[in-house]
Amino acid sequence: MTDTRIEPRRYSAVTRRDLARLPQLRALGEERLLAMRALSAVLPFRVNSYVIDELIDWDNIPDDPLFQLTFPQEGMLDPEDFRRLVDLVRKDAPAAEIQALARDIRLRMNPHPAGQRELNVPRLDGEPVPGLQHKYRETVLFFPGPGQTCHAYCTYCFRWAQFVGMDELKFASREAERLVRYVERHPEVSSVLITGGDPLVMKTRVLARYIEPLLRVESIRSIRIGTRALAWWPYRFVTDDDADDLMRLFERVRRAGKHLALMAHVSHPRELQPRPARVAIRRVQEAGAVIRCQAPVIRHVNDDPATWAEMWREEVHLGMVPYYMFVERDTGPKRYFELPLARVLEIFQEAYRQVSGLARTVRGPSMSATPGKVLVQGTARIRGEKVFVLGFLQGRNPEWVGRPFFARYDERATWLDELVPALGEPEFFFEPEMRRLELVAGLRPAPLRETAPAHRAGRLPRLRQQGRPR
Repeated sequence: MTDTRIEPRRYSAVTRRDLARLPQLRALGEERLLAMRALSAVLPFRVNSYVIDELIDWDNIPDDPLFQLTFPQEGMLDPEDFRRLVDLVRKDAPAAEIQALARDIRLRMNPHPAGQRELNVPRLDGEPVPGLQHKYRETVLFFPGPGQTCHAYCTYCFRWAQFVGMDELKFASREAERLVRYVERHPEVSSVLITGGDPLVMKTRVLARYIEPLLRVESIRSIRIGTRALAWWPYRFVTDDDADDLMRLFERVRRAGKHLALMAHVSHPRELQPRPARVAIRRVQEAGAVIRCQAPVIRHVNDDPATWAEMWREEVHLGMVPYYMFVERDTGPKRYFELPLARVLEIFQEAYRQVSGLARTVRGPSMSATPGKVLVQGTARIRGEKVFVLGFLQGRNPEWVGRPFFARYDERATWLDELVPALGEPEFFFEPEMRRLELVAGLRPAPLRETAPAHRAGRLPRLRQQGRPR
């Protein structure tokens, strides 16, 4: 067995009210602290003592990638929204006034991208199933209510709307019964992804209430747990008071004949360096779980090939499986973090060339868009036209998977809805069916694309920021 002699540590969260008291931030000055307080009134902020002490290089702030990954930064909001918010915080305006502006800003930040609320929520006995999403045939996502927070929040998190205290934006369920009834009636579902938030903020006894009923469902072949805990709080697996219980729960899943995968969000190789993280990884593996690693490419954090190549090599060295490189999703403070698809593709390809075949399990760059997971496979020149070569890794219609399609090469486009079909095609092959799906869901079908040149010239607001379903 692994030597797990790690000094126990008590979890201690740092939240918005602690910003002014954090000694490491004093070097940034009053104006930057004021900006952080204003931004954290809109976007979720939580970090902990482990991240502060072990992961952030305080000699390199504000440029340190782990600082950028956890602390709010000025460019995350529209300049005018930011100015109005700072003015309110500066003059110590009433909390209700600040929250009213914060709410207005949030609702314009596409809180539920890719049709999550309108197209993904399934029905059971004619009623929507709270806390469930079923977008792809084989996989159901389940959001347990007590797991809708994290040990620390990533500034880029596409699930930020789960954490801002607006119940109407939140996916959550406090019962496993309807989940079990749903998957029993849908034997095509072979995998359940328990997600959040982070399900591993829950005590093991609570997590077991959701997992153990699934062990009796024959059609379920795999259970996945989406988590940031290996990076943000590895003590969860090692020295927390129910860490051993968690390992025994993992072992029960494996004894029941189910595949257990921890879908670990790892954004930077530094997150894998501390000894508590390495011990946690080994314990999880010894309990029978496979760890698959995924993250988006994020400007200011991991937007260079060397960082990704190092991270993939280290994951393989530790027995983890590089799984996905994502494109930053079209939600929240996307504009601060996004990169053009052309640059993301370059980063992926340059990093991919630097690693051995063991790390080439990774797939990307992948956009988790409304129609499905769209892979940017590369570029090509066809009949004299430079194009992006695209394909579905997952689709709302499984028949879309593996079918290549082409978009005009655009060095500025950052998302699927900014791409235009190539080779004279009037639309992408899947658009007619997407329109039908939206009509069935009672939506007014919105065009997949924006008028990109006008938008980029600043004359056309993003459709997804007008509250229209995407």
